[in-house]
Amino acid sequence: MNTISTPQQSGRLLSLDILRGITIAGMIMVNNPGSWNYIYKPLGHAQWNGLTPTDLVFPFFMFIMGVSTFFSLRKFHFEPSKAAIWKIVRRTILIFVIGLALGWFGLLCRGLASGESFFQAASHFDTLRILGVLQRLALAYGSAALIAIFVKSKYLPWVTGLLLLGYFLILQFGKGFELSEQNIIAVIDKALWGPDHMYKDHTLAGERIAFDPEGLLSTLPAIAHVLIGFLFGKLIVENKDNHTRVEKLLIWGTVLAFSGLLLQYGCPINKKIWSPTFVLTTTGFAAQLLGLLIWIIDIHKKEKWSRFFHAFGINPLIVYVFAGVLATLFSNIRFTWQGEAISIKAFIYEALLHPWAGDYFGSLLYALIFVTICWLFGYILYKKNIYIKL
Repeated sequence: MNTISTPQQSGRLLSLDILRGITIAGMIMVNNPGSWNYIYKPLGHAQWNGLTPTDLVFPFFMFIMGVSTFFSLRKFHFEPSKAAIWKIVRRTILIFVIGLALGWFGLLCRGLASGESFFQAASHFDTLRILGVLQRLALAYGSAALIAIFVKSKYLPWVTGLLLLGYFLILQFGKGFELSEQNIIAVIDKALWGPDHMYKDHTLAGERIAFDPEGLLSTLPAIAHVLIGFLFGKLIVENKDNHTRVEKLLIWGTVLAFSGLLLQYGCPINKKIWSPTFVLTTTGFAAQLLGLLIWIIDIHKKEKWSRFFHAFGINPLIVYVFAGVLATLFSNIRFTWQGEAISIKAFIYEALLHPWAGDYFGSLLYALIFVTICWLFGYILYKKNIYIKL
């Protein structure tokens, strides 16, 4: 069940909350442009191989989730007790179900907007996407957390390496580096749930195919991703001095990032298949950014600029869910404007922003306005010192 409590501030690294908040704000912004046809290139995902700033926000959040997992399992002494296992399993199921519920809510609202009855709109389970962002977070967290309490920490780097190496071999021999329905990732998802329950992606030629960027097989490297974050959490706890923390975060972050960048010539950096080099590069960058934030915020106490992100960082998942619900409502609630039915989103972008801000800048302004609305929700919780734990 959900619990509501006041966040404990003693001994807490503010920089962790800020990095978490930056990633949540970034995820909300890139998911909600005024128009998907008008997005500045840095705010769009790489079409296939490659890396854009937008491709960093989700893996950064998963990295921080791994760090936080180390903190949360400390009270169980990293042992497979009944209480620890139950907490992990319960949280995994809850996040996964919320992800499914968000997908169902989207189908419901789209059905109602198209004139279907409530019963018809609510019964589109035949096209409900099984996997997604929250589902990936759930599976990666749950698997990594269980591994962390059943396997001694000194063996976790080996487990992580084996996951990444094994996944690379699967990709290598399963057409995993090509965007097609013959890709082993798509083959497994189609066999398990069928194409109607999968995300429809685009090939380089623009053809829509059933390929899920949060596929079940590509959850394997995502588990390794969280485990790397977990190991960095261990590094932070074992080094009490912030200067030492910064030094080690920057060193190991650089090692990981350069490893991923160098290995990309044999294993492309690719978010949609969550390639091993994508894991190495993004966890490396995340560790470097965390080190920089500790240096700025926790050592030099320059934190005023970061207060906006704190409201996102202390309640990340609930604000993300709020953003998902709000985006669905904005896209499907319609009213009459100048004789035509128009959605709230279309009214803000097309009627208010686009006439003077243009295509691209207007689309960006809409995203920033949407982020601000979500911030207001998070700020209310922040001011009341409410921390909603899933």
